[in-house]
Amino acid sequence: MNLTGKSLIAGKWLGEESQTVFYAFNPARNEPMQQVFFNASAEQTKLACSAAQQAFLAYRRTSAAQRAAFLCAIADEIAGLGDALLTLTHEETNLPMARLTGERGRTMGQLRAFASHLQDSSVVLQEQAEPNCQPLPKPAFTLTQLPLGPVAVFGASNFPYAFSTLGGDTAAALAAGCPVVVKGHPAHPGTSELMALAIARAIETCGMPPGVFSLLQTNQVDLAHQLVADPHIQAVGFTGSLAVARHLQRTISEREQPIPLYAELGSVNPQVLLPEQIAERGKALAEQLCQSLLMGNGQFCTSPGLWLVPQDNAAFAARVKAFLAEQPSDTLLTPGILRTYQSQTQSLAMNSRLQQLGLGSLQQSYHAQAMVFAVSAADFLANPQLQQEVFGPCALMVSYQDQAQLLALIASLEGQLTASVHGSAGDIAQADEVVEALSYKVGRLIYNQMPTGVEVCAAMNHGGPYPASTDVRSTSVGLQAMQRFLRPLCVQNAS
Repeated sequence: MNLTGKSLIAGKWLGEESQTVFYAFNPARNEPMQQVFFNASAEQTKLACSAAQQAFLAYRRTSAAQRAAFLCAIADEIAGLGDALLTLTHEETNLPMARLTGERGRTMGQLRAFASHLQDSSVVLQEQAEPNCQPLPKPAFTLTQLPLGPVAVFGASNFPYAFSTLGGDTAAALAAGCPVVVKGHPAHPGTSELMALAIARAIETCGMPPGVFSLLQTNQVDLAHQLVADPHIQAVGFTGSLAVARHLQRTISEREQPIPLYAELGSVNPQVLLPEQIAERGKALAEQLCQSLLMGNGQFCTSPGLWLVPQDNAAFAARVKAFLAEQPSDTLLTPGILRTYQSQTQSLAMNSRLQQLGLGSLQQSYHAQAMVFAVSAADFLANPQLQQEVFGPCALMVSYQDQAQLLALIASLEGQLTASVHGSAGDIAQADEVVEALSYKVGRLIYNQMPTGVEVCAAMNHGGPYPASTDVRSTSVGLQAMQRFLRPLCVQNAS
């Protein structure tokens, strides 16, 4: 498939008139790719938002069945892209083909899951009128939901399908009845273009208004702020760093009309290892944690970056060291992510309070070297900066003396997406205070499993207390994700 390097705006591919261009980067070869991508302009951004508003007038009137058919058509068109999509994404990200194949399946699956949800669920609540009610008659009430309007979606670097152009935020917004304007992630612009081609075909097949979806290709920061400031945009879906989310929130706060920013910002996903479990399964847990840490080379938002381990952990620590040393290094998604990772891990290595517990091998200078550091609970509590997420294959093991110190560690934590409790039945029975304390720090509490991986289902919650996400009441994964882009409407006394 030949790429154009252009943005898709209301059914038209635009961009050749752009004054600036950018290129994707091949992490495996450590060099830029040849395809030129044109930066979308301010005028094109305004056009995309205006077209989305025009499309909203028609799209909001579509039935649940029509939107369901549209979502399924998008999934079918993604499948129709075939291996060309996987090959291009592999070149842009160096993510393994097996991982990309699975993620593509998940992306199509969540589109079809929202389609099924639209057909099977009702969002209407009714109260019957009671004319004889005292002291006044009670009228009839119907509580339904309306779509908010055009939604701005920001593609994420680490999930080029499931959290990007046609990922969960886009699927949820379209299911809710909201047009979408996507700011594509510059780490995989070719992938974004192919995904935009898929939805363009679905729009034509289903007779949807062209402005129901637009893709803005850019590596420019200013366009992101123009997008969230546009008065037609009524909500924002974002997956990325806390620093970028804060900048976007400042721009949103300057709007005349406030709008919600639904941002998923990552976390260190604390892993609580309880005494009996580490005594019985210490070596196995060490390997499982390392494997989870190395999944995606540490570039999952649910990567286990903080291990709270009993002080008596010699066998566990020894296995971490030995296991990591056997693991080959790999690339990160972009040179910028690698530079940040190297800077953060160098700072940790220079911290006199930390001990380097495990170190992976390093095959290439442009790879990320896996690292696990160890620190006492007292030193961790005295250094809040150690809570900072390191995006990549790096974790911190904190040794605690007793349950009281473990509770102090949990109390010190910021909000997290997930936490896992690893314990025997006896451990869990004695750790009810620990479990309760953890519950108030996370959006998903896991027993005896690793946090990496998020199931798309009705009961999933992917979010958590700030700064894991900006709205603790919402999820960015699962069928409840579409609730972010709906608002309630109470109709009173209708016949």
